[in-house]
Amino acid sequence: MTGSGAMMGRIGVGVSHPSRLPRWTLGLGALVVGAVALSAALLILTTLMVTGGLGAVGVTSSGADSGPDDGVSALALREIPPEYLRDYQAAATRYGLDWAILAGIGKVECDHGRDPDPSCTHEGSVNSAGAGGPMQFLASTWATYGVSAGGDGTPDRWKAADAIYGAANYLRASGAPGNYRKAIYAYNHAEWYVDEVESWAARYRGPPTPPVSSTGGGEGSGAEGGGLVGADTRLASETATPVRFIAGEQAVLAGRSSIGGDGHVAMIPAGAPATVQAMVVAGNELQELPYGPGGHPDPLGATEEDCSSTVNYVLYRSGVRPLSEILAENPLAQDYVDWGDPGPGRWVTIYATDEPTPHVFIVIAGLRLDTSHNGTDEGPNRDEDGPRWRILPYIPTWAHWSVRHPPGL
Repeated sequence: MTGSGAMMGRIGVGVSHPSRLPRWTLGLGALVVGAVALSAALLILTTLMVTGGLGAVGVTSSGADSGPDDGVSALALREIPPEYLRDYQAAATRYGLDWAILAGIGKVECDHGRDPDPSCTHEGSVNSAGAGGPMQFLASTWATYGVSAGGDGTPDRWKAADAIYGAANYLRASGAPGNYRKAIYAYNHAEWYVDEVESWAARYRGPPTPPVSSTGGGEGSGAEGGGLVGADTRLASETATPVRFIAGEQAVLAGRSSIGGDGHVAMIPAGAPATVQAMVVAGNELQELPYGPGGHPDPLGATEEDCSSTVNYVLYRSGVRPLSEILAENPLAQDYVDWGDPGPGRWVTIYATDEPTPHVFIVIAGLRLDTSHNGTDEGPNRDEDGPRWRILPYIPTWAHWSVRHPPGL
């Protein structure tokens, strides 16, 4: 039990403005974190450690390795209720953790919400130590680390999703992923507890999802790439956002193509490099976040993102910038004026300015990911704050942009 323990429509100006803070909803949680299948209550991410230029999709808080890129074991699929499994994965990815450690805690504490003890599931009930909810939080600990997974109200420790996101938040604050044993011990001060959690975690992890070689196929071949040459089919199992590929080298906003959709999620171009495909997935993972400075200095566990933290998140998730570097430097919009190589990139271009107000956005495989919308978008997201795919057919002209690109892209 956790007893121990403005302008142009709210441009992301790259500095903290608490007065602009629209409360979000993720949790990397998720965050965040929206898309073609929002009708199924968008789950935000599972761990993403993609090879082939995708260095760190979903790794660590300080450069240390997070959990291995494991899938889900047959035992986990049999034992863990689907909604709990999705929340473990979503919360873990949003906070850069190993989902199986969260699942291990959920097992030991309340058997994934099935323990008959009223303190596990009955609102307001606590055990003899005062802990309550499926992840067994004390009120004092919950007051500091509780998270509203959906961003739709006050965090509730008896609500499974909130409890799981809160546990991920607490583990992260206690030293994970750099030192899981220390973090688990902080959760419950007992070595046997740490051993038991790690034992369950080891049993819940499955083999990593293997890459799939594919040929043929056509536009919109589905989550697995459906035979599209170059589609990194591993991505579908490494994120909770919808993953749909399209032939060619240009990303397409779903809902603007024959595939349909709600206009939030971008179709991933199978002809783009793996790193670029991962960037599109990372952009999709942010589609439900509002604008706000909460992504600084760490974009991974934020419940909102501004312009610079959006770029930071995408570059981290695709392996272009280590999270340790982002945490140390806390890049703001104006810092991208001189970052990377000069000029537009073949696949990715970053536009940054420090006047008339600092701002930065990124164009990935032809789609612009930007927090600015008022007068700078004509698509389905033109009235929405926060990081969204924008389809204005030209670069906004309200600033003089420094045009840069990540080396090699």
